[in-house]
Amino acid sequence: MAKVKLLLPFIIAFLLSLSSSVRSDPSDHRYKDGDLVPLYANKVGPFHNPSETYRYFDLPFCLPDHLKEKKEALGEVLNGDRLVSAPYKLEFQRDKDSVVVCKKTLKKDDVVKFRSAVMKDYYYQMYYDDLPIWGFIGKVDKDGKDPSDYRYYLYKHIHFDISYNKDRVIEVNVRTDPTALADVTEDNDVDVEFMYTVKWKETTTTFEKRMEKYSQASSMPHHLEIHWFSIINSCVTVLLLTGFLATILMRVLKNDFVKYAHDEETAEDQEETGWKYIHGDVFRFPKYKSVFAAALGSGTQLFTLTIFIFILALVGVFYPYNRGALFTALVVIYALTSGIAGYTATSFYCQLEGTNWVRNLLLTGCLFCGPLFLTFCFLNTVAITYNATAALPFGTIVVIVLIWTLVTSPLLVLGGIAGKNSKAEFQAPVRTTKYPREIPPLPWYRGAVPQMAMAGFLPFSAIYIELYYIFASVWGHRIYTIYSILFIVFIILLIVTAFITVALTYFQLAAEDHEWWWRSFLCGGSTGLFIYAYCLYYYYARSDMSGFMQTSFFFGYMACICYGFFLMLGTVGFRAALFFVRHIYRSIKCE
Repeated sequence: MAKVKLLLPFIIAFLLSLSSSVRSDPSDHRYKDGDLVPLYANKVGPFHNPSETYRYFDLPFCLPDHLKEKKEALGEVLNGDRLVSAPYKLEFQRDKDSVVVCKKTLKKDDVVKFRSAVMKDYYYQMYYDDLPIWGFIGKVDKDGKDPSDYRYYLYKHIHFDISYNKDRVIEVNVRTDPTALADVTEDNDVDVEFMYTVKWKETTTTFEKRMEKYSQASSMPHHLEIHWFSIINSCVTVLLLTGFLATILMRVLKNDFVKYAHDEETAEDQEETGWKYIHGDVFRFPKYKSVFAAALGSGTQLFTLTIFIFILALVGVFYPYNRGALFTALVVIYALTSGIAGYTATSFYCQLEGTNWVRNLLLTGCLFCGPLFLTFCFLNTVAITYNATAALPFGTIVVIVLIWTLVTSPLLVLGGIAGKNSKAEFQAPVRTTKYPREIPPLPWYRGAVPQMAMAGFLPFSAIYIELYYIFASVWGHRIYTIYSILFIVFIILLIVTAFITVALTYFQLAAEDHEWWWRSFLCGGSTGLFIYAYCLYYYYARSDMSGFMQTSFFFGYMACICYGFFLMLGTVGFRAALFFVRHIYRSIKCE
């Protein structure tokens, strides 16, 4: 708790900087008549492959007189944004009609590039006074039934429709002239005249509300109905199942307590059975205690990270198209919370009578970051090969390494030292015997894998409807802004994970299997494996993603996210099981 209090000033300062760091221009967004409003071209890419984006001028569009790259924040670079000045000049409140940007002859190679882009449904993205603009670069005429008869056309004329309120830009839309087309079907030189038209109109919408139209898509009544139906469905299912399990568990436990109390009164020498029988082994420390403590430390850090991200989301930091805010938040908060991982892991490791706390600390630092770093190296190499904007520049990689070296690592070590010096002892209500009892032969469904399958299914069933919307936002172009509903779903996920782990732990102990430590962690975290299985379903059944780069990005980064969920929910499951086991053994008298 002390660690969290120490981190709060840093988090608050970071929050204030985050909300003001992503601006396309240092101005206050106020303009006089005739002022040049900044227009930046961002990227182009296949519509169905959101990770596969390229620089705008990788396609042979008209270049501006002075090509200027915008300096971007860390989160924007991580998001794949590469803003450069666009060739269109859009002065404040100045209408323009069919202004020629440039006349150029597209050589054979240029025609091939544009045709390939039109074939793959390329879209472009720009930012005008921080407002996002999208459009397709061309269209495919599929009048012929055979693909060889298709015609490919490039749009030559863009119309900008801009709304303003006094001295502020409020809204911008872009459309194309369906009659102004350049045929790029054949491998011939093509003469093209690129043009644009600008129309300004006044609106009563205030500057403060100009971003609302982007969030309204996810707040449409029918979408909200689906979300609330998802929540109610999850709540009812979860309440029924957990209530049913709780009733059974409480009744069985009550009977156990009565039976054990009666046994103590009538026959002291009577042989013990069930979970009381293994009281001398239930608090025997687990195998691979260093890995176990490291997993708990990493899981606790990821849980804290998730809570802070939800706080930022609920106070409105992640409004639509606040470019890179989420990535900046993830990097900074992960770095600042590494002390929690170090403290939790080392403190618990020392409670388990571990001696090599330095090795445990190193393991904690690498348990999540290691696989993430290896995945990043592979995917960044793929992005470099494709020359995509997802490839991080060398400077950004240096910044991330410096954050890890100068912030994450020192805080991890400080947390570890504090954990080692806490000198807390493991609170076991019963003594552990010198030699472990042999576990009786158990049926196949009491094994780790079947138990994990049972444990993961119920929490996953509570979140799977909401998962579609999250995936469509992260791996598509849908906007997700209903963070309050997402937070409710997250709370339900935690409650169900904790409860199902407790129930399975009880049944495991009742079968006289005392090796519950790792089992409770694996059962709690198994929802992460279900989410990864959902990734396969989403990729093949619900999306149109294709190509090696998009596929590797999707499955690579989703593997890291699901692994993070595994560690976080595993920690929640173990903590709940530990609380439960301590409670039931404290409630009976054991010799």
